[in-house]
Amino acid sequence: MTSPRNASKTPLMRTTRGRLMAGAMALGIAGIVGTQTVLPQSLALADPVKVETAAPLDFSHVVSAVQPAVVSVRVKQEIEPRMMNFNGGGDFNEFFQDLPKDHPLYRFFRRFGEEAPSDGDKRERPHQYGMSQGSGFFISEDGYLVTNHHVIDKGTEFTIVTDDGKEYDAKLIGADKRTDLALLKVDADHDFTYVKFADDTPNVGEWVVAIGNPFGLGGSVTAGIVSARGRDIGAGPYDDFLQIDAPVNRGNSGGPAFNMKGEVIGVNAAIYSPSGGNVGIAFAIPASTARDVIMDLKDGGSVVRGWLGVQIQGVSEDIAESLGLKEAKGAIVAEAQADGPAAKAGLKSGDTILAVDGATVDGPRELSKMIAAYSPDTEVKVTVWRDGAEKDIEVKLGRLQDTDQQEAAAPVESGETSLADLGFSVVTASEAGLEGNGVVIAEVTPDGTAAEKGLRPGDRILTVAGEDVKTPADVQAAVKKAEKEGRKAVLFRVERENSTQFVALPMNLG
Repeated sequence: MTSPRNASKTPLMRTTRGRLMAGAMALGIAGIVGTQTVLPQSLALADPVKVETAAPLDFSHVVSAVQPAVVSVRVKQEIEPRMMNFNGGGDFNEFFQDLPKDHPLYRFFRRFGEEAPSDGDKRERPHQYGMSQGSGFFISEDGYLVTNHHVIDKGTEFTIVTDDGKEYDAKLIGADKRTDLALLKVDADHDFTYVKFADDTPNVGEWVVAIGNPFGLGGSVTAGIVSARGRDIGAGPYDDFLQIDAPVNRGNSGGPAFNMKGEVIGVNAAIYSPSGGNVGIAFAIPASTARDVIMDLKDGGSVVRGWLGVQIQGVSEDIAESLGLKEAKGAIVAEAQADGPAAKAGLKSGDTILAVDGATVDGPRELSKMIAAYSPDTEVKVTVWRDGAEKDIEVKLGRLQDTDQQEAAAPVESGETSLADLGFSVVTASEAGLEGNGVVIAEVTPDGTAAEKGLRPGDRILTVAGEDVKTPADVQAAVKKAEKEGRKAVLFRVERENSTQFVALPMNLG
C-alpha cells in the first residue's frame, strides 16, 4: 500500500527522484574510490560525416553517347616459321639428306601439300601469320584512334570494326613502347563519332565505365570505381596507372575507361590476374599521360624525350644517414654515363638529385618523368646534394636512346681479406682476373649484413664512403674513417653486370 506521504507524487516524480539518488550514490562512491569523470549517456561529439548519395540509376546515358566511338582492333601479325628439329638440333634439310627418294616421309609431305626438301633446296618458306585483337577509340572525327602498343606490336595489317559492324583498314601513325600507347588512322569519306580525354584527374571512388572487346566480344560494357591512383606496376619507367575495379579481360587492352561525363579518364592496359581472368584489379594509363603522348605521335610519329644520362636509385634511410641527408628523398646517381649530358655538366657518382628547376624529386620514378617531359637540348637546373651541401648544376639535356647492357666476367676467388663485421671478404680486381679499378667481393656470409642488403660474390666495389678503393686495405680504411665520423651506415658504390648502384651497410658502433 502507498503511504499518504507519497500518495501525492506522480510516478514520473518518483522515477526522477530515484535517478537523482542513484546518481548521488554513484558520485559518493566515486569520491571514496578516487577522482573520476562521469560522462553522460549521450557523448558530446562533433557531428559524424554525412555523405549525400549521388549514384546513377544506370549508365545507359553514358554508354549510348560514347559507344559509337569505341572500336575493336584486329591485327595481322607475321609469325616466325617454326623449323622441325630432329635429334635436338640441325636443319630440317639435314634430316633428309641421307634418305632415299622413295622414303615414306617424302610421300607424307607430298600428301599434305609440301614437297620434301631436296639437297641444296634454298626456297624461302612461306610467311606465316597470326591474328590478335584488342580495343581502341576514336579521338577525332577524321579517323585518328588510340590503342595500346602491345596490341599493334609486330602487326602488318590493321582492321577496325566499329560498333555497327563496319570494317575499315587502318594505318599505323606511331607507337610508344615506354607508355604502351599507339595511334592509328582510318581514312573514310565520312566523319566518325569521337570522344575526348578528361581534363581533370579522377578521384578515388568515382564511377568508371569500361567499353571494349574482351575475348572478341565487341561492344562489351562493364562498370566500377576508381580504386587507386599512381600505381607503379613495373611495366615501364613512367608508370602512373589508375587502378579500377570495372571488369577488364583479355581484348579490353586499348579500350577507354569513361567518367560519368563521357570523357576518357584512362586507356585500359593491364590486369592483375593470378588465374588469367578478371579479379577486380585492372590498370589504365591516365588521360593526362595519354593525351601528351598521342599528340606527339600525331605530330611526328614518335615521342621525343629529354635524357640526363645517369643511372639512378632511390635513397633509403640508411643511404640518407650515410650522406647526412635529413630525409630519405631524391635520387642518388650511381653512375654518370660517359659523354652523357650529366657527365659533361659535372654531375658525378654519389650526387643525390634533390630537385629539377626547383621541383622536388621524391625518388627515381619522379625524376625519370620530370626529365622525360623536357625536350632535348633544354637547359635545366639540377639541384644535388654533394659533400654535405646543396649545389646547383646547369645541364643541357640530350635525347633519350635505348641502350644495351653486356655481362661482366666472373671473378676468381683467391687471396681473401676478411671484412667479417660487414659480412663479406674482398680481393683486388687483378687477383680476381679483372681489369680496371676497384675490389671484388669474393665471399658473402649468408646471414650477414652484406647478404641482407643484396651484395653477392662478383660485385665490384668502386668507392666506399665517397673514397676510391683499389685494395682491401682501402676498404677497411674507408670504413674506419666513416665510423670515426659517427656514421651509422657506410655507403658502398657497387658495379654489377655493367651497371652501378649504391648500397648502405649499417655499422655496429658499440
